[in-house]
Amino acid sequence: MSRRHFTQPLLLTLLCGALVWPQMGLAGEGHDHGDAPPAAQGNAPKRQPDGRVFLPKPTQRQLAVRTVPVVQGDLPKAFELAGKVVMDPNAGGKVQAALAGRLEAGPQGLPGVGQAVRKGQVLAYVVPTAGALERSNQLSQQAELHAARALAEKRVARLQELSDTVPRKDIEAAESELLSLSARLGAVGAGLSQRDALVAPVSGVIASAFAVAGQVVDARELVFEVVDPQRLRIEALSYDSAQAGRVASATLAVGAQRVPLKFLGAARSLREQALPLMFAGDAAALGQLALGQAVKVFVQSQERVPGLQVPVSSLQRNPSNQTIVWVKEAPEQFEPRVVTVEPLDGVTVAVTSGLRAGDRVVTHGATLINQVR
Repeated sequence: MSRRHFTQPLLLTLLCGALVWPQMGLAGEGHDHGDAPPAAQGNAPKRQPDGRVFLPKPTQRQLAVRTVPVVQGDLPKAFELAGKVVMDPNAGGKVQAALAGRLEAGPQGLPGVGQAVRKGQVLAYVVPTAGALERSNQLSQQAELHAARALAEKRVARLQELSDTVPRKDIEAAESELLSLSARLGAVGAGLSQRDALVAPVSGVIASAFAVAGQVVDARELVFEVVDPQRLRIEALSYDSAQAGRVASATLAVGAQRVPLKFLGAARSLREQALPLMFAGDAAALGQLALGQAVKVFVQSQERVPGLQVPVSSLQRNPSNQTIVWVKEAPEQFEPRVVTVEPLDGVTVAVTSGLRAGDRVVTHGATLINQVR
C-alpha cells in the first residue's frame, strides 16, 4: 500500500472526530442544569485560619465594639486578698437570749430582715420555761409566803392597837417582817411570770433574724443581728505577714465601680494561719454589699511595675485556656494576643507582655468577638 492511500483514511478519521467532539459536552434535551452560580463572597463575621477575626463595620456597630489605645507606664504593683464584709463593732450588734424560754412578739411584732429598728427598741420577749418539779416548788413556796404574810399583817395590826403598852421596837420588828415577806412573795411571783425583753443594741436594720413566735430558745442563742449599713468594714486575710507593712492603698471592685479603701490596721494574731487586715470605705458603696459577703481586695504597694493598663473586661480565654486580648489591626480585622497580666485594682490589670504601646485593645464586646467561629 502506498503512503498516499494510508494518509487519506487517517485524515478522514481525524476530521470526523473534530466534528463530533463539541457535541459530546452538551447534555440532552431536558438534562441541562444551566450555568453554575458564582462562588459566594460573604461579608459576615468569620474567623480566619490564622486565628484572626474578620468583623465588618456594620457588625461592629451592632455589637457595640469599643477600643482604646494602651499606653506604657509604671504602675503600682498590687496583690489580691480574699476578704469579706463585716460590721463595725460600734455600729452593729447581736441580740441573744440571756436565759432559756419561749419567744413572744414585742409591742410591734417580730421584726423581719431589712426592717429598720431604733436603739433600745423591744424586738421580742423570752418567757422563761421551768420544769414541772421546779414550777411546783415555786408555787408551794408562793403559798407558804402568802400564809406567812397574812399572819404578819394580823400581828402588826394587833401590835398597833396595843401601841400604848407594847414597846416600839416590837412593832417595828413586826412591820419589817411584813415588808420582807411581801418582797419575797413578789420575787417568787415575778419568777413565775417575768419576761426577758430583747432590745436592739444599736440603731440600724435587721441583718439576720432567727425568731418565730412560740419558738423555744436556749440561753446565749442568737436571735437577731442588727447592723448599720452605712458603717460596714472589709476584713481581708493575708498569708504573708510582710504585706501588712507594704500597704500604700487599697481598692475594692463593686461591679464596674472602683471603691477606694482606707487601711485601718492589721491584727497581731493569726486566724486560720492568716493575718487579718481591716479596711474602711465609702459608706454609699459598701452599703450595697451584704454582711458576710465574700469580696476581693486589691492592695497596692509602693513597688512599681512597667506595663500597660487594660480593663478586666478585655481579658478573654482562647481554646488553649490562655489569657488573651483582642487587638484591632485594621478597620475590620482583629487579632488575638496572648498576654501576661498582673492585678491592679480589680477593674483594670497591668499587661506586662504581649502588647505594645499604641495597640488598640477591645474594651467592650471582646466576649462577642471571642465567640466568632
